[in-house]
Amino acid sequence: MKVIDTKLTDAKIIETDVFGDHRGFFTETFTANKFKAAGVDVEWLQDNQSLSVEPGVLRGMHFQRAPHAQTKLLRAITGVIYDVIIDVRTGSPTYGQWQGFILSEFNHRQLLVPKGFAHGFMTLTANCNVAYKCDGYYAPDADGGLAYDDPDIGIEWPMPLDDLVLSEKDKHHPRLKDADLNFVYGGKN
Repeated sequence: MKVIDTKLTDAKIIETDVFGDHRGFFTETFTANKFKAAGVDVEWLQDNQSLSVEPGVLRGMHFQRAPHAQTKLLRAITGVIYDVIIDVRTGSPTYGQWQGFILSEFNHRQLLVPKGFAHGFMTLTANCNVAYKCDGYYAPDADGGLAYDDPDIGIEWPMPLDDLVLSEKDKHHPRLKDADLNFVYGGKN
């Protein structure tokens, strides 16, 4: 297993060992003792899965406010997604910065999204199944988001934004400068 630092403080890419042959492949997507030995010591409480049936679905940019903030571990089971995170922790050296990653059924990569990050993804292929673990339960009252097209953040999405498929909620998230955030870098979120 390999844990790779990203340009955003505390966010990681995780590559598990993949064993393939003429039948397909096998990988352990999560093994507690291996993750802990690699420095990822998180107690996962909830597993989620979403299906997006067409390319151009954008889900995001989501977070849960403290004290219900969540660390997430995401992977694409089928299809290819462009996964984006934004550091929204006040005082972080990478506050307001974003980074995007290709997660796919082919590269088997997983993205570790720490508490205090907004998260979202765009589907690049049809029938994208995305699975993710969370270290906290869903708390509707703490639910929040940022505009996927905030010009101050400047996310460079790989597909034109004209024909996106969005939920009504995701069409109306505020810009970073107007968002109700309570994350503090180095603090308990």
